[in-house]
Amino acid sequence: MDRYECRACGYSYEPAKGDSQGKIPVGVAFEDLPLNWRCPVCSAPKKQFSNIGPAGSPSGFKENLNYGLGVNRLTPGQKNILIFSALALGFLFFISLYGLK
Repeated sequence: MDRYECRACGYSYEPAKGDSQGKIPVGVAFEDLPLNWRCPVCSAPKKQFSNIGPAGSPSGFKENLNYGLGVNRLTPGQKNILIFSALALGFLFFISLYGLK
């Protein structure tokens, strides 16, 4: 199921989580929300939301996913692992310089 993001504040409605403030149960699609439903953060109307695709999908435009040595096809979680592991490795190399005499 696709997620929808509020263009006013950035809140993301995910059907897998529902909306506890609006008493929307888990699994309700965005299209099935009542017409008077509003963003729980900024009270923007339903028409202020835009489709951002399913959770865990690569971010960005579909036509750009083939560029960047394959890195553009990584999900946000995979990108975080790649970035922070590279930082940790760089830190270890830096600390290893103290062992030189």
